[in-house]
Amino acid sequence: MGTHYSGTEEEIAALDVYIKLSRAAESVTQRINWHLQEVNLTISQFGVLEALYHLSSLQPGQLAQKVLKSSGNMTLVIDNLVKRGLVTRRRRTDDRRCIDITLTEQGSALIKDIFPRHVIGVVQTINALSRDEQQQLATLCRKLGKSGEQRVARGELGLASGV
Repeated sequence: MGTHYSGTEEEIAALDVYIKLSRAAESVTQRINWHLQEVNLTISQFGVLEALYHLSSLQPGQLAQKVLKSSGNMTLVIDNLVKRGLVTRRRRTDDRRCIDITLTEQGSALIKDIFPRHVIGVVQTINALSRDEQQQLATLCRKLGKSGEQRVARGELGLASGV
């Protein structure tokens, strides 16, 4: 189902694509991340564990950038992971202003256990597309994402002039 908006042809086409992209992203996210409910993790918590698993310790701001969350949200996510004993906060000895977030043994064991299931979910879901289609989608997503970054860098907030 597309938009019910009755604007210009350009507006309707863009809204239709946006709706399809949003629905596809939500559907894919739900299918890939079903296994997180079994271990009582949110997608953001999983993202933090996965980033630490692959990149070692990181600072909260770095984690926020990796999982595309605000610093305020990241504080809550980290707080909840600390409460569960899955990560620790450690103040750096060389710069007391900096805090490193690190996996605990329990956190490391959990992500090692669930990450293979995550990979299986990703592969099964993405394999609905041929290899060529996967490459095309990756290219289009990169182009769409980069165009937004460039507009923000130029100070364009995505709003039409006069709106």
